[in-house]
Amino acid sequence: MSAGHADGAGHGGAGHGGPTPGAHAIRDTGPASYSDGHAIYRPREERVVRGADLRGRVRMRADACVIGTGAGGAVVAKELAEGGMSVVMLEEGELLREDEFDARPRDAVPRYLRDGGQVFTVGNAPIALPLGRAVGGTTIMNSATCYRTPPALLARWGLWSAGELEPYFRRAERIFNVTQVPREIAGRNAQLMERGARALGWSGEYLHRASRGCIGSGVCAFGCPSGGKQHTGNTYVPRAWDAGAVTVTGARATRVLFDGDGGPGRGRRATGVRGRATGVLARTRGGARLRVDAPLVVVACGTVATPVLLRRSGVRHPALGRNLALHPATGVWAEHDEVVDMSAGVPQAYAVDEFAADGIMIEGWTGPPDMLALSAPVAGAEHRRLVTAWRHVAQAGMMIRDESRGRVLTAASRSVLRYDVTRADAAALVRGVALAAELELAAGAHTVHLGIRGAPPVRSVDQARALTATPIAPHRLALTAFHPLGTAAAGAVVDRDLMLAPGLMVADGSVVPSALGVNPQLTIMALAGRAAFRALGLPAPDDEPQSATVGRAPALAA
Repeated sequence: MSAGHADGAGHGGAGHGGPTPGAHAIRDTGPASYSDGHAIYRPREERVVRGADLRGRVRMRADACVIGTGAGGAVVAKELAEGGMSVVMLEEGELLREDEFDARPRDAVPRYLRDGGQVFTVGNAPIALPLGRAVGGTTIMNSATCYRTPPALLARWGLWSAGELEPYFRRAERIFNVTQVPREIAGRNAQLMERGARALGWSGEYLHRASRGCIGSGVCAFGCPSGGKQHTGNTYVPRAWDAGAVTVTGARATRVLFDGDGGPGRGRRATGVRGRATGVLARTRGGARLRVDAPLVVVACGTVATPVLLRRSGVRHPALGRNLALHPATGVWAEHDEVVDMSAGVPQAYAVDEFAADGIMIEGWTGPPDMLALSAPVAGAEHRRLVTAWRHVAQAGMMIRDESRGRVLTAASRSVLRYDVTRADAAALVRGVALAAELELAAGAHTVHLGIRGAPPVRSVDQARALTATPIAPHRLALTAFHPLGTAAAGAVVDRDLMLAPGLMVADGSVVPSALGVNPQLTIMALAGRAAFRALGLPAPDDEPQSATVGRAPALAA
């Protein structure tokens, strides 16, 4: 089998020279654009090979093989295909359509998350790490929040300037239709957060999200049943298909192939790669041994899986798998006398950025009753009482820009995440919980339950503020993380064009040098887009329209 130029790769859809509104144009980011679903992208053909149907030995050839279809891989695949390359995408998960999502977290978690949603760190505070496994990667299961990289961080990294990435941010924002959540669709949970922030005089805003026809279903993180949430599986991948690319689903990459007799790390100091990448070996769900020959291999398996695949392929680099940042997060659950109904609206619609300079962001985080039942920090009769009263419960999540760093280790060809929360980060998390509790109390809550094990609920501002008076051990924090980054960092493992070796690109969250303090998907997409244009030898897409508004970039502490 092959995916070649004879299939018309690179010549379908809106390509690099295709019609865009132009750099002088302003792209609407207001309520009408957010809610209008008429322009949802529909491919002419789903160019999918189901790995479950493949048997024996299968060989494919392409100009590029992209492993992963998330925020990095799908962007690279689409741009390369539109630029004239034949592209094969390998995806371990399956293609999911909106009619397959039933708005029930208890169904989605085991089906669409890696290891049934049971990925945890090992360390002084076990952290749950939900990772998507489907066409679209984790973007299909995230909040769709979109922030550009804070300029101060770009300056610290010294790898790319804000101006250099500007065309790629604009391009991603156009394709994703990044728009600001309208207050009337946001839902009561977000409106209560806004009310609390105003009462306290704190800075906050309604978030910018990837949306095209959002109706406020309240289940973004468990698969959008309306198709209104934009993710790479319903935007970039279909465009790649229209440009001739092929997706092989149910295909797990096992090794990157290199030319020559040495391959990576042999015959020289084992600190890098010798030879050129020439293809990929994979196993499919149907038991086939798949080989894709390609002079360009793009590893975009995600921050956790990418180091494991590269090591399995023989890559040796002292920084590979290190520098793991997570954005540890927890939250508060607030009881109100008034009806909140977290199941209606946008789960992550409002953010308080008053403390962003200190690395603390407070954001809404809601969902259907399932979600409350799974996450509420109470047990027994109190759990039953709280879940029964779910229509009166509000929730605020908070995360920190962590200074802690972990490692991705390999055991039996699987990843093991070692991550210890430092005392400083634990203190920041406790402060964030206290601030979130104060926010809910200012919004009218009478009782606030905390993401701190063994801590009683608070019912006054004084009780909330008292939380920071005594150090709390990291293991008492009920933590989740959503944004793993840094394990193949640019400037340390890959270069500024995301190249690790001749013919080998890495394009996912692993290349982001440090924690951002905000959702990183737009950063990953911009870096991936730039890398693809560089690989094609094309100039930056300066004809992209300017977004009317963008998410407010958080400041950084000096």
